Amino acid sequence: RIGTAALAVQVVGSNWPKPHYTLLVTGLCRFQILQLLKEKPYPVAEVEQLDRLEQFTNQPKSEEELGELSEQFYKYAVQLVEMLDMSVPAVAKLRRLLDNLPREALPDILTSIIRTSNQEKLQILDAVRLEERFKMTIPLLVRQIEGLKLLQKTRKPKQDDDKRVVAIRPNRRINHIPSAIEDEEEEEDHDDVVMLEKKIRTSSMSEQALKVCLKEMKRLKKMPQSMPEYALTRNYLELMVELPWNKSTKDRLEIRAARILLDNDHYAMEKLKKRVLEYLAVRQLKNNLKGPILCFVGPPGVGKTSVGRSIAKTLGREFHRIALGGVCDQSDIRGHRRTYVGSMPGRIINGLKTVGVNNPVFLLDEVDKLGKSLQGDPAAALLEVLDPEQNHSFTDHYLNVAFDLSQVLFIATANTTATIPPALLDRMEIIQVPGYTQEEKIEIAHRHLIPKQLEQHGLTPQQIQIPQVTTLDIITRYTREAGVRSLDRKLGAICRAVAVKVAEGQHKEAKPDRAEVGEGEDCKEHVTEDAKPESISDTADLALPPEMPILIDFHALKDILGPPLYEMEVSERLSQPGVAIGLAWTPLGGEIMFVEASRMEGEGQLTLTGQLGDVMKESAHLAISWLRSNAKRYQLTNASGSFDLLDNTDIHLHFPAGAVTKDGPSAGVTIVTCLASLFSGRLVCSDVAMTGEITLRGLVLPVGGIKDKVLAAHRAGLKRIILPRRNEKDLEEIAVNVRQDLTFVLASCLDEVLNAAFDGGFAVKPGVEHLSSKL
Repeated sequence: RIGTAALAVQVVGSNWPKPHYTLLVTGLCRFQILQLLKEKPYPVAEVEQLDRLEQFTNQPKSEEELGELSEQFYKYAVQLVEMLDMSVPAVAKLRRLLDNLPREALPDILTSIIRTSNQEKLQILDAVRLEERFKMTIPLLVRQIEGLKLLQKTRKPKQDDDKRVVAIRPNRRINHIPSAIEDEEEEEDHDDVVMLEKKIRTSSMSEQALKVCLKEMKRLKKMPQSMPEYALTRNYLELMVELPWNKSTKDRLEIRAARILLDNDHYAMEKLKKRVLEYLAVRQLKNNLKGPILCFVGPPGVGKTSVGRSIAKTLGREFHRIALGGVCDQSDIRGHRRTYVGSMPGRIINGLKTVGVNNPVFLLDEVDKLGKSLQGDPAAALLEVLDPEQNHSFTDHYLNVAFDLSQVLFIATANTTATIPPALLDRMEIIQVPGYTQEEKIEIAHRHLIPKQLEQHGLTPQQIQIPQVTTLDIITRYTREAGVRSLDRKLGAICRAVAVKVAEGQHKEAKPDRAEVGEGEDCKEHVTEDAKPESISDTADLALPPEMPILIDFHALKDILGPPLYEMEVSERLSQPGVAIGLAWTPLGGEIMFVEASRMEGEGQLTLTGQLGDVMKESAHLAISWLRSNAKRYQLTNASGSFDLLDNTDIHLHFPAGAVTKDGPSAGVTIVTCLASLFSGRLVCSDVAMTGEITLRGLVLPVGGIKDKVLAAHRAGLKRIILPRRNEKDLEEIAVNVRQDLTFVLASCLDEVLNAAFDGGFAVKPGVEHLSSKL
């Protein structure tokens, strides 16, 4: 229970790759513990001072009593120091300290220098009397001297050998030679470095990478472990060894099995499946085919990410997803240079290290939501990754050597191509993934979503039944989306409600005397009595409540999900002139859009509301100009009977909903139809929707997003759709059952649009032309 009181002067070390610290202290005196006062959070004790360094100079008897021991100790100490390299400044300084320091201080100093175990050091620390310390230290000095003599005999002296044996700090700051435990740690570290070098030499990395690694390994061997660069270099070499330079998985190329697997995982998506099967067929014919770079573009919830996982499963490859949404630093793609603190490789190289093969399927999720900042443009960094002519020598800033990405199958996903830079878009093969039709959603719900929700909620088909009619009600009345995410959530809500009833039913079965009390209160979502199965009497079915299975019908939906969120309100909205239905495209899929117009007395101003973009405002001005120029032809007048529609008349056009930003040229024909209805006083047909761009001459130009727009009209229950004639080719992408439910009117000019939009047509009314003489 003897210790040393000291002042901490300096702490040096780091936590990487493993915690190692050197504590520099100045000793004050020895002390003995009398009583331990507390142990937490740190020990506090009452101590008694045993000696003091300043007292050595005030003890004249010590030299007489211990003269012989001190002289003997001094002689051995000088002999030990002179065996070292005196050209080293620290050794020369130690030699001078032996002459200048009091002899009584030498045992403590020399013990910290020579190779001793911790146990021996503690024994010398416990020796309070100087005589004991001298007697215990002299054998240690002799042992060290004999060891140095033997070392000098067994090997040739080399430069810095003595520095390896004894490490000395200047200014009396002396590092002890490592103890036995530290020797083992050093040997382990040395073995790790040797193993690392062996792995580097036996790895299959490229010649350039091998050359760089061997050079870094040579630097690592000469570097002390306490240097921060030691850990960085070692991490770099370990990463280089772990990268799959030539390791790959073998593709499964059976086209029939791949088709069955894709059909089981995903319903519809014929374009995607066709492209994957084409890739498999070409791989059968050519082994070294470069990986394609695909980009799935479609609204959220249609399965773009999950189909990427299915493609990897079909090919028998590893799958890795890289989320790019919100990434605004090019170093996330290319990595950081190793000169920076905390540098690390980019996501591409990290992904390869994770999967361990050089031909995985990489899913670059949300590539349209990349940001840009002062740290660079990640979209520009992706140009090298996604270029088949360049990515065979992709250079990460951290690796600083080329890595072959040509065997990686890259799949990007996006909601829209509008925000993807043109150069990046040009490098990818765009595959449109449109929204699902109602029939497709029903199939997906019963094939995938309902079984998944039943499994997640611990239910069985014997406890709950959801007919297809109910699924159609959920799709049409409670969701309005291109994908199936909201549908999945609604099915989850139904399963949770049924789980409550099942749990209550089991509770009632356990307590039959209370079953009748709760029956009338808790069965709102159950079907009527005639639809319920008969009461269960078999002993095998006693575990089930008597109302099983629970059949979900429209009344149950209303109780569980609340009143319907969406109603078929098209006919109600078109009950007055000045309203027409347009079709719009959004990243979430197609939408129907109502255009409302009203007129009032004023000064001939056109007011536009609904958060419109510049292109849409120009379409409105085009529409009013065309109607004004053709007002006589169609006998359109304002409130005062004038053919000048803006004479003492203000027009207000509104596009609900007001909080949603809208832009694009495809609303031109809808605005013309809405204004024609307003000035003619006639109602637009309530089952007609339209889209198309107009010109000042009255021509109808083609627009994009036809499939999504048609599906939106089909979901809303519309029957006729007016499209530009030059968009006829886009109708082939629409499912046959949807086309059979709809009537398409192809128009090349506004006359045809107006004739199709109004009951009985919108014929030109002939009038007598008055010629005015200019004579």
